[in-house]
Amino acid sequence: MLDTFAVLAEPHRREILNRLREGEASVGQLVDHSGLSQPAVSKHLRILREAGLVVARPERQRRVYQLDVKPLREVDAWLLPYRRQWSAALDRLDDHLAATRPPARRPAHANEQEKP
Repeated sequence: MLDTFAVLAEPHRREILNRLREGEASVGQLVDHSGLSQPAVSKHLRILREAGLVVARPERQRRVYQLDVKPLREVDAWLLPYRRQWSAALDRLDDHLAATRPPARRPAHANEQEKP
């Protein structure tokens, strides 16, 4: 998993993965999307492929890449206890704010409408 974090630390790789969330893409499409050179995109794709985050399949004279979510599930599972801790802390903050917030004031015109 450490390798997955190291791979995901690079912003261009995250951008490529974000594009692949929308569906498979060729190297050329990823070059157009990212604005990087073809060699740079190919280098990032090689690293992503070695980390198991993308898979490639040949299609005529090109390779088409798609996202492989298995390593991301491992990261998500690792993050789960932290997410629970953050959620519990945010719930406590919400409770504290609700308890210390003054009651909502009614607009002046609301009282006027109630008078006969």
